Amino acid sequence: MEIEHTAIQGVEIIHPRIHTDARGYFFESWNQKDFDAALRPISFCQDNESRSSYGVVRGLHFQKGEYSQSKLVRVLEGRTLDVAVDIRVGSPTFGQWVAVELSGENHLQLFIPRGFAHGFSVLSPHAVFQYKCDRPYAPGQEAAIAWNDSELGIDWRIPAGRVVLSEKDRSNPLLRECGCLFDYSKDLYK
Repeated sequence: MEIEHTAIQGVEIIHPRIHTDARGYFFESWNQKDFDAALRPISFCQDNESRSSYGVVRGLHFQKGEYSQSKLVRVLEGRTLDVAVDIRVGSPTFGQWVAVELSGENHLQLFIPRGFAHGFSVLSPHAVFQYKCDRPYAPGQEAAIAWNDSELGIDWRIPAGRVVLSEKDRSNPLLRECGCLFDYSKDLYK
């Protein structure tokens, strides 16, 4: 795999080595040894998958405190715009975000470390989205910030009238109103 660094340290785009021939393609979507050597030692404990239709925006989600998760995300079918927002107070990139188009065709993956909010929008008629987490989902510890926070200025590449949200995602606080962010000076991996 090849690692592409983004503008925010720790958020990485992973380009797998794809082998193609007349039959189709093959690639290793996960290899513990290679990942640990290239990025950081990590143990994923949960795989999740979702299917969504065009215009769906999911996010910007995170788990609080000691329940914070690293995620490795990819798209199996369709196209999404995947977004990671730095919510570590005191970070030189606090409130900044990275957006990457992930698709079943480009096979890119995005690694999102602990201390970031995560979301995606569906750009194709439908998309099948898969992600690994290094800590299990903790329902009582979930939190989110508003997907359309004007101070963040994220272009989700969906016309406003076509955005589809869950009831929960319609009422998330703005980043500046969120009281459960992370402290940049604390190592979230200890």
